[in-house]
Formats: sequence, structure tokens, C-alpha cells
Amino acid sequence: MYPNLYFFLKDALGIEPWAFTQYINSFGLLVAVAFVIGAFIISTELKRKESLGLLSPTEEKTTIGKPATALDLTLHFLFGFLVGYKILGIFLNSGHVNPPDYIFSKEGSWIGGILLASLFSGLKFIEKKKTTLKKPEQKTIKIWPHERVGDITVYAAITGFIGAKIFDNLENWDRFIQDPIGNLLAPSGLTFYGGLILASTTIIFYAKSKKFGIKYLLDAAAPALMIAYAIGRMGCHVSGDGDWGVFNSAYTVSSENKIIEASEGEFVNSLQRNPEFTRYLVSEFGSIDNIPHINFKGSDILPNWFWAYNFPHNVNGVGTPIPNCEGSYCNQLIPPVFPTTLYEIMACSLLFLLLWSVRKKITIPGRLFALYLILNGLERFMIEKIRVNTTYDMLGFHPTQAELISSLLILGGGLLWTTLGKPKSINI
Repeated sequence: MYPNLYFFLKDALGIEPWAFTQYINSFGLLVAVAFVIGAFIISTELKRKESLGLLSPTEEKTTIGKPATALDLTLHFLFGFLVGYKILGIFLNSGHVNPPDYIFSKEGSWIGGILLASLFSGLKFIEKKKTTLKKPEQKTIKIWPHERVGDITVYAAITGFIGAKIFDNLENWDRFIQDPIGNLLAPSGLTFYGGLILASTTIIFYAKSKKFGIKYLLDAAAPALMIAYAIGRMGCHVSGDGDWGVFNSAYTVSSENKIIEASEGEFVNSLQRNPEFTRYLVSEFGSIDNIPHINFKGSDILPNWFWAYNFPHNVNGVGTPIPNCEGSYCNQLIPPVFPTTLYEIMACSLLFLLLWSVRKKITIPGRLFALYLILNGLERFMIEKIRVNTTYDMLGFHPTQAELISSLLILGGGLLWTTLGKPKSINI
């Protein structure tokens, strides 16, 4: 596993990489890639719909030739200070720091903050000065929907993160009430559906305010959301952030850290050989007997790690110590677990190809997004069967939060698909 770029380069090139690469976290890097690719796909699809005459530009009045205002300079100064205080602070820090913990702490570099604050505000002042007119003019400009993708991406990123944090803390309420501030500010602990719901709601309101077709925007976003989720899951997988499945007791980890078939009773023996990890599991599930596991021997056509994986060097620091490993991220899971992140990468990549291949064939606006809701819900509902998540007691059933939401997405997608096919479809 590669918790950061340092581990990847060291493994891929067999050399000692630059020290700064340890501050580029794999999960954050791949999430950024997911947003970039998602934005590109949405922009491409909106341009295609514009060329077909399905979307039109909106007119907005703007004033050109104005100098930089005090508000412009203040906002750029504050943003520059925040970036410099934290990001430059990481590189200027004389000792080793853990980037996620560092970002959400009070630590930082005042020198770095002031330098970047001055640079950002200075560049804004120069930029505005170049276009300043003696008498500012008011013009009416046309803005096409694809030109708003940058704003859409920023709003989606911000509200998506907030929604993911809120839903994660609702799902883990007992943990949240023990340390509300700490859990809200912690870099870990994100629930995808929370981000999807809040970000989608925000974008719908944004589209309404800018007066362009919401159904077409949602259809353009459908394949983008699917591939972005797959790439995000790559970040979860390579960093080992805890989004794995239950233990697969049909396999174990050898002394050479290889995944091999387990003998009868090996699951319990592995737990007994790793008392510290077992105590952690017992604190989570109550007793050894309650630790969830499935004994499933997969096909020999695929390697053993496809059916069970030990997530070495995982960023959560969960599991047992890796022999001869020094520094941070020196734990692995013994017994191994189902690599559900890998399964979701593969499933969602295939579903993206499906959505992309039918996007021109589904001509009723909104139906492609309805199909996305159905497929996304089905994929997540099935993967939940081998994942570890908090369950709720509802009329004798014990669903997880993701199972409840995915069920609603399937029903909602089916209802949306059916309704949009009628002469008087719903107006969104």
C-alpha cells in the first residue's frame, strides 16, 4: 500500500525519494484527480448538449475596468495566508509531521503565511491594475453552462466534504458525542452518500439560480459521478483508509507477508497471535465471537489477494506491526479482509462505461441520471453485504446507513425513470 507518494516512488523506482513526497497523501491526490476528471467530463457533455441546441447561454451584467477593491485584496490575503501558514508550514517544519493531523491543528508557519498572503494579494492588485479603466464600463455578457463547471466543482467539493462529515458523524453517533469538535475537524471519517446528497442539492439550487436546464446538468454529471467515485475508491484502496470489508477467514498472511490459504481454526489462531489487534477488535465488536468474518475460498484463476488482502502500511495504523518496518505506517491486517475498495473500483469503472455508452441513446432529459441512481444504489447495496459498518435496529432488520440510502436511491431512480417517460413528467 502507498499511504503517500513517497512509498509509491520508493517501491516503483527502488530509490530513496525526495523527503517532501511523504507529504503528498495518496488519498488526497486521487480525490483531486477525481474532481479534475469529473469536471472535464461534465464540461464535455455540456458542450455536446449546447451544440445540439439543448442548452442556451444566460446573460449577466458585469462591470469591467474597476480597480481591486479592499474586499478583493482582503480575501486574497486571507486565502494566501491560510495556504502559506499550513502548506508551506509543512515543508518549513524542521521535524517530521503527519500532514492530516498538521493541517487540522493550530500549528503553522507565520513566515510562510505572510509571504504567500503578500504574494496572492499583490498578484490580484497587479491583475486588476492592468485592466483598470478611467471610467469603468458595464457590459452584458453571455455565459454558457459549460463555463460554470469551475464554480460547480468548487461548490460540490466544499458541500460534498461537509455532507460527508455530517453523515459520518450521524452514522457513528456514539463516537461523535465523546469528542464532537475533534470528530468534526478530523481529516478521516467521510461518508460518500452524505457528500453526494448535500453536493447534489447545492448544485440543483445553483443551476436554478443561473437558469439553465437542471435535467441536462444531472445527465452530464451521471457518468462523471460514477468515474469520480471509482477514482476516489482508488485513493481509499492504495492508502488503506479503512473502507475495507469483513475478514475472509479462508485466508491468512504468511511470515513472508503473502496471502495464503488458511487451515481450519487459523482465524482464531491469528487473533490469538496478535493480542493488541484483537483487543482493538473486541472493543469494537464486544467479543471475539462477534468479530464479523466470512469463510470464502475464491477461484484460483485470480490471485489470493483478490479475495483477501492485508492492507500493509495502511494510513489508519490498524492491525499488527510489520516485521522490520520503521517509521510511520507500519501495520497490516492479520487476518486479511475482503478488499471491497478494489471491487468497487472495478464495478464503478464498468458502470461508467455503461453510462457513457448509452448517454446518446437515452434522449429523455433526466433519465440518464435516474439510471445512475439505480446503478449506484445497486452497487453499494451489494458491496455492503461484506463490509463492516454501523447497523440500525429497524423492525427486526439491521441495515447500515449505506443500505438505507442506496435502497432509497434505487427506488427514487426507478420512480424518476418511470415518471420522466410519461407525457406530464415532473419538473426539476
